[in-house]
Amino acid sequence: MNSAQVETDSPDTAGRPGDAYVQSFARGLAVIRSFDATRPAQTLTEVAAASGLSRAGARRILLTLQALGYVEADGRYFTLTAKILDLGFAYLTSMPFWNLAEPVMEELVGQVHESCSAAVLNGTEIVYVLRVPTHKIITINLSIGSRLPAFCTSMGRVLLSALDEDQLDARLDATALEARTPHTITDKTALKQAIAVVRRQGWAIVDQELEEGLISMSAPIRDRQGRIIAAMNISGNAQRKNAKQMVKAFLDPLLEAAQRVSAMVARRG
Repeated sequence: MNSAQVETDSPDTAGRPGDAYVQSFARGLAVIRSFDATRPAQTLTEVAAASGLSRAGARRILLTLQALGYVEADGRYFTLTAKILDLGFAYLTSMPFWNLAEPVMEELVGQVHESCSAAVLNGTEIVYVLRVPTHKIITINLSIGSRLPAFCTSMGRVLLSALDEDQLDARLDATALEARTPHTITDKTALKQAIAVVRRQGWAIVDQELEEGLISMSAPIRDRQGRIIAAMNISGNAQRKNAKQMVKAFLDPLLEAAQRVSAMVARRG
């Protein structure tokens, strides 16, 4: 197979919407996505392999990104620069609840003395868009842009509860339902039942399914039409409060905070 075939048959070009698809732009995004925590610095050959492009195609894109300031080179190795954060923050600052939610979350943290975060759904994962930490209660290093599986997180279940049955089935079928702890629900039928409970009651609690000792409780943030656009959570340590105690102490403040943000989003919309 020649290099042109490799680029044409790249997974990123599958199912492209005809003439509306800008292949060079998609290839540029593939190059950017090829860098991650396990591959912070790559050679041209490595970038080409990771992005599914020919060396010539990857080189053109890397040099373009370098000229724009998004990539820098040190000898044979290419790395992303801090300017790449502009792309992510352009998304975050365009979200209607970005500036609205943070002061409300800070106030909530001051009230409950536990960490608070907000996330959106992306595929089978949640992506953190806001975080106000207090105690470090989780071994995973979480920050804006961090991703976690949706199925075993309280924010994920709130966000999944907004999907219709066909959409939910598709997301769960695409998810590796692997046990993170002995408490993780990995059976699809049981997961759908748990998500149905979240849909009925309007909030979610996940008791040590993501990590031992971590309990998280979440509520939805809605737009003007009542659609769930994000989720807000409170995370606590099971040694300080069990799940029932967390619900008793934190559910009302959490729901109130999420409703305040939703109301502000609705007014702005």
